[in-house]
Amino acid sequence: MGLGVGWRLAAAGCAVDLFDRGEAGRGASWAAAGMLAAGVETEPSEEALLALNRQAQRCWPDFAAELERTTGIDVGLRCEGTLVVGLTRDDVQQLRFTFDFQRRLGIDLAWLSGREAREREPHLHPSAVAAIYSPGDHQVDNRRLVQALKQAFVGAGGHLHEQTDVRAIDSARGSVRGVWIGEILHPADAVLLAAGAWSRTIAGMPPDTCPPVRPIKGQMLALRMDPARPILRHVVWAPKVYLVPRHDGRLLIGATVEERGFDPDLTAGGVLSLLEAAWRALPTIEELPIDEMWVGFRPGSRDDAPVLGPTPIEGLTVATGHHRNGILLAPLTIDMISRHMLTGEIDPAIRAFGIERFAPVTRRVEGERGQPQRAEHQQTELA
Repeated sequence: MGLGVGWRLAAAGCAVDLFDRGEAGRGASWAAAGMLAAGVETEPSEEALLALNRQAQRCWPDFAAELERTTGIDVGLRCEGTLVVGLTRDDVQQLRFTFDFQRRLGIDLAWLSGREAREREPHLHPSAVAAIYSPGDHQVDNRRLVQALKQAFVGAGGHLHEQTDVRAIDSARGSVRGVWIGEILHPADAVLLAAGAWSRTIAGMPPDTCPPVRPIKGQMLALRMDPARPILRHVVWAPKVYLVPRHDGRLLIGATVEERGFDPDLTAGGVLSLLEAAWRALPTIEELPIDEMWVGFRPGSRDDAPVLGPTPIEGLTVATGHHRNGILLAPLTIDMISRHMLTGEIDPAIRAFGIERFAPVTRRVEGERGQPQRAEHQQTELA
């Protein structure tokens, strides 16, 4: 989010500095699977989030094309669709409930028999009973996306400071003044907090301004397929696992969901559970070599929805808490947050996802903060 918003602001003429505690884009964005699953991931009580997710999904083709034009990097947008597979009769009962619920929300889905599912993916387990096919749920190569955003940001004139911790956000009399890098104040007219799961670790924010975001640990691994003869083409969801094939032959398998704080360790149990669930759906994987294993930290908010927009501190904006939808929501977040920072406008699509929903006593910010500054005079910091 920081790289993308920084790109837009720098391209608009702002002087933008981006600070990252590590290497830019190597947090949850790097650890993700890159699924654009606005449809099949929708669960009861997420109807409001669905509208935001579907709007973001529609942005992806143009966004991917713009990044490729700007940087020459193909971000690997693939549009084969997604399969959700049931392997037992019990699985199918849950699958039918999900299918009916999501169809009532207007999501385009097709019900497939086990045979029809195996016609699409011949290496699925022979006992697969049924599947849902979602033609609108796709994938992007999230690591190539990060590389493209980093190149676009720097190419637009943004200043990137990696391996640089932001100790605190500085404000006075209700307005932001900049960020503290160690004992040095870096002044700014506007600050965007886009620190993902680390958003609460940056000091200087009163309770009604600090986003209630926590790390949700996820373990993942990648196997290596023959790119000329991949055993999977679609993104496949199966009980307790998802599988995401890449054009380069990698097959991503993920992901655990663990409330373990910033525990960085891969565990035997976590990896075993993923491999076993993947093997039950796609037995052919047992012959594939393991390419990589890793841990990531999703930024989860109190209601598992993103935290977007202004805060009670004048000039401080947040874009965090995207949980499992960060890659999906990237184009929308980048455009709407950068527009807000340039003009003061709050797009109706993100108004329901402001930080004030967590603190009813916090004054509601509606964007009437005076005339926006001209872009060429803004100095912006992205933490």
